[in-house]
Amino acid sequence: MPSISLLINGESRGASTGASFERRNPLDGSVATSAPAASVQDAIAAVEAAAAAFPAWSATGPGQRRALLTKAAAALEAKAPAFIAAMAAETGASAMWAGFNVHLAAGTLLEAASLTTQINGEVIPSDVPGSLSMGVRQAAGVVLGMAPWNAPVILGVRAVAVPLACGNTVVLKGSELCPATHGLIIEALQEAGLPPGVVNFITNAPADAAAVVEAMVAHPAVRRVNFTGSTHVGKIIAGVCAKYLKPVVLELGGKAPLLVLDDADLDAAVNAAAFGAFANSGQICMSTERIIVDEKIADAFVAQLATKAAGLPLGDPRKGPVVLGSVVDMSTVQRCNALIDDALAQGAKLLCGGKADSTLMPATLLDHVTPAMKIYSEESFGPVKAIVRVSGVDAAVACANDNAYGLSSAVFGRDIARALQVAGRIQSGICHVNGPTVHDEPQMPFGGVKGSGIGSFGGAAGIAAFTDLRWVTVQTTPRHYPF
Repeated sequence: MPSISLLINGESRGASTGASFERRNPLDGSVATSAPAASVQDAIAAVEAAAAAFPAWSATGPGQRRALLTKAAAALEAKAPAFIAAMAAETGASAMWAGFNVHLAAGTLLEAASLTTQINGEVIPSDVPGSLSMGVRQAAGVVLGMAPWNAPVILGVRAVAVPLACGNTVVLKGSELCPATHGLIIEALQEAGLPPGVVNFITNAPADAAAVVEAMVAHPAVRRVNFTGSTHVGKIIAGVCAKYLKPVVLELGGKAPLLVLDDADLDAAVNAAAFGAFANSGQICMSTERIIVDEKIADAFVAQLATKAAGLPLGDPRKGPVVLGSVVDMSTVQRCNALIDDALAQGAKLLCGGKADSTLMPATLLDHVTPAMKIYSEESFGPVKAIVRVSGVDAAVACANDNAYGLSSAVFGRDIARALQVAGRIQSGICHVNGPTVHDEPQMPFGGVKGSGIGSFGGAAGIAAFTDLRWVTVQTTPRHYPF
């Protein structure tokens, strides 16, 4: 069982009160991790350490920041076995998913390293004679990042990488469900040689989360907040940020639709649907949640998808390779079981899988889902997926947009022009034509609309999110004044 420490001003330490909390394995209830239960005072100390380190770090040249982030990528990748073990113990994730997390997170650090020389400004024409007017981007200050448990390495790194590249200092608040996994990210950053206070790490007991977060958001040194998680919690975070006038980037829940048009390549659509629906047991913000199929090809598509889903390996990820490991907790099982019961009671057809009595949930498909069923609109965030049959493109688009979310989506069709037109009508921040809803690259603008969030991570969008745009002028000739 790993022991986790807070990191404040370069020093590993326990909570000032001596308190700790435990994270238990979702399969057998064994203690996976013991972590410090940081107090409000600990959280404030972390912010103040970041504030003290900010002037020197923001003045560090782009080459030095790039070198340190590149070293961090290598250090993180070297910890792949530790990440795989920690994710299996804390969240029940498969080795395949954990390994992918590490690979993409290392790429995110390398992409952030490349951005250090791309924090550009512009010269803006001025009506004042002799006035050199510039729009200048510069580091904002302390960035508070909050990452979830479901893609913990990818999203933990994303919460801090571009902010660091832009010259900000950071405090990462680890998830209560995977403190050891998030702690390994901090270890990699420290091994790379980042100066004390540039990166700080807080873990807290679940009951203390609201007080700890508000104390950090309220601190004057915190100039940006980013949070990835549920829409419910995201609204709370947004409210706290509004109270203190803090800019926030939110990436929240989703109900990603995958549209299978009548001319789709069925093999490609089936493979993408299975991957998007059941990777990490459907516990990804981009997970395919609603499979919308034209009735002309629905029977063939559904039969093929059901066969593939029924054959996906399920098991304890600590005992060998699986596609579906454990879901994160029994509340997920209870939620998914209730969605299955509700759908079947109202006429849905169970194609494969079904209700579970443990956190080992099989890949489950429900056909003939209608808007009257809860699974039509509610995010399952588990391996239980809805198939909706529609007639024509307009009905498919209407179905895709008939929910409160708008993160990822996908459209399958051989007529690329038509599929691209359909993509343009879908209300989502991300859409993939002939690709899965689960797709992430660190250089891309990643964000949602509607109930799926505010703002974007990644690439130029990340630079815009984590810097201040200032208007700076130099008067190069004598200026005339009216008095």
